[in-house]
Amino acid sequence: MELQVVGANALAVSETTFGREFNEALIHQVVVAYAAGARQGSRAQKTRAEVSGSGKKPWRQKGTGRARSGDIKSPIWRSGGITFAAKPQDHSQKVNKKMYRGAIKSILSELVRQDRLVVVDKFEIDAPKTKVLVQKLKDLALEDVLIITASLDENLFLAARNLYKVDVRDVQGIDPVSLIAFNKVVVTVDAVKQIEEMLA
Repeated sequence: MELQVVGANALAVSETTFGREFNEALIHQVVVAYAAGARQGSRAQKTRAEVSGSGKKPWRQKGTGRARSGDIKSPIWRSGGITFAAKPQDHSQKVNKKMYRGAIKSILSELVRQDRLVVVDKFEIDAPKTKVLVQKLKDLALEDVLIITASLDENLFLAARNLYKVDVRDVQGIDPVSLIAFNKVVVTVDAVKQIEEMLA
């Protein structure tokens, strides 16, 4: 199959990478796993055993008229322990390489079908100026866009840093969530070739 390149000849690409059937269940599983892996998982609360304080019975069992109590660290007391205290945990889910690559291919194929993948010969700017990048995107009629280049262009990265809904990544930095999140994905010809090699 071929991808149309803006202002240049069409680019021949692999059917298995850019013409794959849409697999919603696979993409959902991989996206959920990716989001789960991004969770910090460091929350920690103290149980009644871990709260600092005396273990002495606050008052005798009978005769005071007050409710019976055996421990100031009881969960029903103010500043007591938490009944089911949250502990640090690893939320990451295992995703096989084959599944991950399959999901990326499926997303790229769907982007092609929806005309959301824009292939350009090169995407460069002369200076790290946001104004220059805004004008370049306006010329291509692009707003909400992910720009993927073969290697990270510092000028491009710095210019896009302050723009809302514009992100710049190299091929190694792409992930299923960012590919889905943007309305358009701009890819250079060299990046397309690298993606094909990476997903082969």
